[in-house]
Amino acid sequence: MPNPSAAAFAALSLLFAAVPARHTPPDLRVVEYAIPRAGNFPHDPAVGPDGIVWYTDQHNSYIGRLDPTTGRITDYPTPTPRSGPHGIIVAPGGAVWYTAQRAGRLGRLDPATGRITEFPLPAAVRNPHTPLFNGGKIWFTDADNSAYGRLDPATGRVDVFRTPTPNAVPYGITNASNGAIWIAMLGTNKLGRVDPTSGTMQEYPLPDPGARPRRLAVDRYGTIWYTDFARGYLGALDPASGRVQEWKSPSDKAGPYGIAVGPDGRIWYDEAATNLMVAFDPVRERMDTLRIPSAPCIVRNIAVDFRRGRIWLAESGVGRLGLIDAAASPAR
Repeated sequence: MPNPSAAAFAALSLLFAAVPARHTPPDLRVVEYAIPRAGNFPHDPAVGPDGIVWYTDQHNSYIGRLDPTTGRITDYPTPTPRSGPHGIIVAPGGAVWYTAQRAGRLGRLDPATGRITEFPLPAAVRNPHTPLFNGGKIWFTDADNSAYGRLDPATGRVDVFRTPTPNAVPYGITNASNGAIWIAMLGTNKLGRVDPTSGTMQEYPLPDPGARPRRLAVDRYGTIWYTDFARGYLGALDPASGRVQEWKSPSDKAGPYGIAVGPDGRIWYDEAATNLMVAFDPVRERMDTLRIPSAPCIVRNIAVDFRRGRIWLAESGVGRLGLIDAAASPAR
């Protein structure tokens, strides 16, 4: 992996593709599951190998469980009241991990028993945002403190790291196939590559100073895809060459937010301001759009069930979970 300087990045060419025509695939729709608890606010979804969908109810401080086969929803209160669970993942061993953003804790839920164990965090990362499993550790961002950290569940040890750029607002976090960790920094025009051994971050400035990457995903080729929330673009960074490409989202003032690589090989993201899901085919550079029935849904994060070809949405604005069956979707 090269280590280009900021000056070198400034000289990189930025390629803008023409805005693709908007299409609506006839074989795709969003199926919604209403969450029964009053005042619910599903922030993030996660899906396990068994197809069970987990989500955080941030306002009510519950961890929710949806069985898509029966439609049954079960929720579990967090041990600390008003903890504000935010991000959520299912680790390879099946444990469900979440960030208790308002309580400065990470939580681990045992799916077999429903028991939740909490891990207090130091004051330097008191607002944990999005979690990630990497090498047996739970990594997480703290958007409020321009920090990120890792927890060793075996010992309870927490290591804290600061972003090289102050007020960077580290937000979305994801793994790359080579073991590296990538973080989108919403407070600046940068993506960060983290070495999971040392915890150090290498910054990759994006060419437009007004870019504000919110969430990101990595495809099988190692390309880093990100949503530029402020400018309304979908972006792609090739870490090997430093090349950045961008495509304008179909709508004006779109507010691209959650993003994932779909089972069909397309890049799926939502326009938070329009109630549209966008599926981008990187080969044909074509964008398909799909309207979410309930509005304003505001999909803050997306989870993918590759085994079943499903895309799951947390629709925080309307208190629902959304399902897109992408198994029959046009593949790359």
